[in-house]
Amino acid sequence: MTTATRHAPAPGLLAGFLVSVGLAGAVIGSLGAPLITAVAEEYDVSLAASQWTLTIALLAGAVATPVFGRLGAGPRRRTVVLGMLGAEVVGSLLTVLPLPFAFLLIGRALQGSGLGLVVLMMAVARDHLDEQRSARTIALLSVASTAGIGIGYPLSGLLTDLAGVRAAYGLGLLITGAAFVAAVFALPQAPERPASRLDVRGAILLAIALAALLLVIGETSLWRYHAGLAIGILVAALLLLIGWTFLEAHTEKPLVDVRLLRHPAVAAANLVMLTGGVGMYLLFSLITRFVQTPAEAGYGFGLNTFEAGLVLVPFSILGFVAGRLVPSWRDRLGARWLLAASTAVVLATFVLFAVARSHLVEPILAIGILGFGVGAFSAAMPAVILAVTPKAETASAMSVNAVVRSVGFSTGSALGGLILAAHTTGVFPSESGYGAAAWIGAAATAATLVIIAILPLKQQ
Repeated sequence: MTTATRHAPAPGLLAGFLVSVGLAGAVIGSLGAPLITAVAEEYDVSLAASQWTLTIALLAGAVATPVFGRLGAGPRRRTVVLGMLGAEVVGSLLTVLPLPFAFLLIGRALQGSGLGLVVLMMAVARDHLDEQRSARTIALLSVASTAGIGIGYPLSGLLTDLAGVRAAYGLGLLITGAAFVAAVFALPQAPERPASRLDVRGAILLAIALAALLLVIGETSLWRYHAGLAIGILVAALLLLIGWTFLEAHTEKPLVDVRLLRHPAVAAANLVMLTGGVGMYLLFSLITRFVQTPAEAGYGFGLNTFEAGLVLVPFSILGFVAGRLVPSWRDRLGARWLLAASTAVVLATFVLFAVARSHLVEPILAIGILGFGVGAFSAAMPAVILAVTPKAETASAMSVNAVVRSVGFSTGSALGGLILAAHTTGVFPSESGYGAAAWIGAAATAATLVIIAILPLKQQ
């Protein structure tokens, strides 16, 4: 009996543990967004500085995902996962202790690095579960990494209102501590494979390129007031990514096997993830901002952080419902039709928000439908990539898709901010700005449908 088999718990228990870890990562990653104002007040810093509690977590996650995806591809996967969870626990402790603001940022970076755990959990599922249960678990993991946001928002908002910002960050400490303890007992050893050597040069170059790319995408003020500088940074980041691709192609043991990215189905899936992610997060950010706008702006509902978080609950619930349904649908419809159908649902949600948002029930309905579309889209995506990916490269291939998703989400968020800024003359954007942003997002989502229709996509 192998070490991997001896340490593997019952399949149902293992699947539940894997999804819980993915959900925990999404909840912790989302803690920064609803706490920005509270952190600014608690630490006496500007809102721009407080925004870094979210930005630094997303940057750390984007950089850590491919690095730990490669380290976890070999026999050391259990050690890598426990190390990442341990780092999250330390980071969570730093966010709770009464330390200067710099330590809070370090803590959030350590928490954000745990976002890479999802791809490792997918690799565990593929190695230790049968094909049907593995497909279902991977689909739910993909959904959890997005839909879990709807859980973190209301919980952190409620805890902040009741006991302050440190209590909200205490939720992260509780979750990471529980995940670490569970992993000690539930996480099996990886199958015997050759050890994966980390491509340090590739990791450093990718870290610099992604940091520059995500920062310039997310800094809407830079595009508004220093467009030339923003374009220069964007071009430099893209050139670094091109250089990184050539480096990986000529490295014996690369950080990411770019030969897999050359496969038409994998390339198509990542392009669909990029364009689809832009539209999905654009609409998500529009709805959350709209419902929190005070009524004196002439629109909006003036919801506080906790109330706005509750609006997101349908997003999570329907996202997980879609994730549960997708494996059986995929067998009947195929990857292309399932991705097209879920993208069409997102497109319909854009149209709904563009034409109907005068009553609170309408944004709530829109965010629920969006959750279903995003959940189905996210659950269908891994099958397209893993259909042509060896088991040993699962974490590496899915880490690239996770990074592409982060870029798409960041672009969608920034695009929404730029459009609303262009329609702002006073404190708040005009309501027409939301309509314009919705129609632009609808056009981007329609473009994703075209890409799905013409590019080659396969499924497991």
